Amino acid sequence: MKTVIIGNGISGITAARWIRKLSNNEIIVISGESDYFYSRTALMYIYMGHMSQKDTQPYEKHFWAKNRIQLLRAWVDNIDFKNKEISLSKAVSPQKTKAAPPSSIQYDQLIIATGSTPNKFGWKGQDLDGVGGLYSLQDLDYIEEYSKGLKRAVIVGGGLIGIELAEMFRSRNIDVTFLVREKSYWSGVLPKEESEMINQHIIDHHVDLKLGTELQEIIDDGNGKAIGVITNKGERIDCGFVGLTAGVHPNINFLKNTVLETNKGILVNQYLETNIKDVYAIGDCAELQNPLPDRRPIEAIWYTGRMMGEVAAYNICERRVSYKPRLWFNSAKFFDIEYQVYGFVPTKENHNVESIYWQGNNKSIRIVFDKKTKAVLGFNLMGIRYRHEVCEKWIADETNIETVLKNLSLANFDPEFFKQYEKQLIVIYNKKTGNNLQLKSKRGLNALRKWLG
Repeated sequence: MKTVIIGNGISGITAARWIRKLSNNEIIVISGESDYFYSRTALMYIYMGHMSQKDTQPYEKHFWAKNRIQLLRAWVDNIDFKNKEISLSKAVSPQKTKAAPPSSIQYDQLIIATGSTPNKFGWKGQDLDGVGGLYSLQDLDYIEEYSKGLKRAVIVGGGLIGIELAEMFRSRNIDVTFLVREKSYWSGVLPKEESEMINQHIIDHHVDLKLGTELQEIIDDGNGKAIGVITNKGERIDCGFVGLTAGVHPNINFLKNTVLETNKGILVNQYLETNIKDVYAIGDCAELQNPLPDRRPIEAIWYTGRMMGEVAAYNICERRVSYKPRLWFNSAKFFDIEYQVYGFVPTKENHNVESIYWQGNNKSIRIVFDKKTKAVLGFNLMGIRYRHEVCEKWIADETNIETVLKNLSLANFDPEFFKQYEKQLIVIYNKKTGNNLQLKSKRGLNALRKWLG
């Protein structure tokens, strides 16, 4: 049985690894971007000189031959689903073989894991030289090329990739203007207080943050190169590079006019099967037809991609498994502030929930709980780490907010080296409720550790 995987990101490579664990299938992974799987979130650290590209590759080169996973460096032109044939261009193999690279390849089973591609919204000048995103190694090379002698960059889009690109440029003392359409940074994800904290943190790192501002046009120098932008407020900002980081969408344009059913992404059922037999879609490019409650049909997150890869492998190998993602969580970094979220944390007022919120110097803790049942629903953390397994168990067990607060020390990721703020949260809770809640003793915490296993 020949299994072909298009895409060598976390989803595709996880699928390959699990298929090898579960079967003797022939496995071929196709990628036009890179020879080897690498950590996409580490692109910024390559630019900043903290890592080399080799450092971002989780597996040694001998790993692939040892596990009988064939790698093919190629771009996919189209897929003939009826005849199970993939047409390729620019095909080469990182693994030393005597055979000439193929122009097409047959498959018995196909996994599409083509990831995301940056959004463009039809801005005038969006295809000029000196305009790019930050998603691939090719993007990184392009940014590196334009960073030579660069005085100012304009970044469009207030998400995680935008702030990463801002940090990259600032690491080389390149001036940055950051255009954020919303009235506060990432306000569609962060509650008001946390968003405002990050606004100030961005400014503190000498970024010219322009909130409530959109890109109107990218200015052409007359020779096809970007030399500045005009905002929706009529302001002209001169620059040598424009970073487009206004989100991403599934990378499926080459599949739009085929028999494969698509919407924003490739439509899949709970087994990650498409409408075509023996064809699966996973990761950023997959759109669940029936997502679980409070989950989105497309979740471009590392851990969901990894889970999808494993689930698809089990189903490819005829061990029927449904895709059921566990607790929602995410993590990121805003310059010096680490961010973690577990479970449900609303960004706007919600009459069904309450929260306990404490904020210090570039640090904050928010614990969300159900107003009626007092069950903990979520944690939002800035500059402070909590243990994933502890937060997940409390949320899964619908643990009472008072039990959580009394035992909050258990969640500290590194209590030996990090200052603790449990007492402040208890004080806030007592003031809010009129209760006299106290932290649990160390003896009680030891008992709770046993309960957690």
